[in-house]
Amino acid sequence: MEFSKLKQLVHWGPLLALFIIFFVTGWAALCTLVWWPVAIDDIGSIIHILSIFTWLYLILYNFFQAAFLGPGFVPLKWYPANTEDRSKLQYCKICEGYKAPRSHHCRKCGRCVMKMDHHCPWINTCCGHTNHTRFVLFLFFAPCGCIHGSVIFILTIYNQLYRNRTLYYAVATKAWFSFSVYTFLLTFFALGMAVGVTLSVGFLFVTQLRSMWKNETGIESWIKEKADRPREDEFIFPYDLGWKRNLQEVFTKERIPRGDGIYWPVVENCDQYTLTMEQLIQKEEKRTRTMELRVVEDYSGYIFPLTKGFRTFISVPCTDEPRITLSKGDTVQVTRWKRHWLYGDKVMANDDGKNRVRGWFPRRCTKEEFDNGMLAEEKKER
Repeated sequence: MEFSKLKQLVHWGPLLALFIIFFVTGWAALCTLVWWPVAIDDIGSIIHILSIFTWLYLILYNFFQAAFLGPGFVPLKWYPANTEDRSKLQYCKICEGYKAPRSHHCRKCGRCVMKMDHHCPWINTCCGHTNHTRFVLFLFFAPCGCIHGSVIFILTIYNQLYRNRTLYYAVATKAWFSFSVYTFLLTFFALGMAVGVTLSVGFLFVTQLRSMWKNETGIESWIKEKADRPREDEFIFPYDLGWKRNLQEVFTKERIPRGDGIYWPVVENCDQYTLTMEQLIQKEEKRTRTMELRVVEDYSGYIFPLTKGFRTFISVPCTDEPRITLSKGDTVQVTRWKRHWLYGDKVMANDDGKNRVRGWFPRRCTKEEFDNGMLAEEKKER
């Protein structure tokens, strides 16, 4: 295994995920020795303890597969074979090539990702074309294992509360040990962790299942929503082949989705560039909505800026998108906005597109700038 693959795990996301997996599994096995200890003459106890470690194997196997297989990246400096098709695609200045259909550039991975759904911090890479199946299987097995663990923790707590602490029996076999107050509290902690994983990861699994059912990624669902606007022609999403075939595109015998990540099967009356053409239209509309503002207050880039007002402090955007550092006199191009926060690009001198500075910043740090470079207040004074 390459060192870079192992290095991928040295990140808070995979480390926290592995801690939760091993802690819940280990504590479930420990609690099992209290209310259903393993005995040679009790086949049920043996099957039960083995089932716990079976969940562990299935979870870890799909977790590492999703992380190490990766999402699949568009080759650097990729161009479509037909030069006429280049006008139907977006160009990535960082990768110095065109974005293949369904691909998007991930600022954290630093590459254009095939069929990008989202960047997952738990595996420290994107969920995309190549690892989609493994990622979904991981999302399925993790809640299953945690549900099993939750049952074990609940039965353990029941035994602790309603039975004599020195006389533990389960299926006529004496418990291997008794719990102290600290281990009893740790069982509550493990139960909360298992229930939390079940709810959060289970919700993400349902979300991914709905996406596979429609054969659309999270990013593509946003594009579809924005395409639903008054227009002369009807937009048809090109990749929805019917729920059965949609699922077959992801769940294969090889556990790797079909296709090469560049070219995709599409529905009738659509072609490879139906969605990319819609993206180009939406990009152009986005440019027309862009506002250019001048920075009038410095901003440190802190997530919770104490000096920018109480409302700004309590209404920070709930996203992993970055905050950008601003200095008085900078110029920013705003493309998205909330009541107290703005999102946009800092205008850089000699910008070649490779060192793009983009993120959120407090609204109060900027003022609208006119064509002649004056602020609104300056124009009023004149």
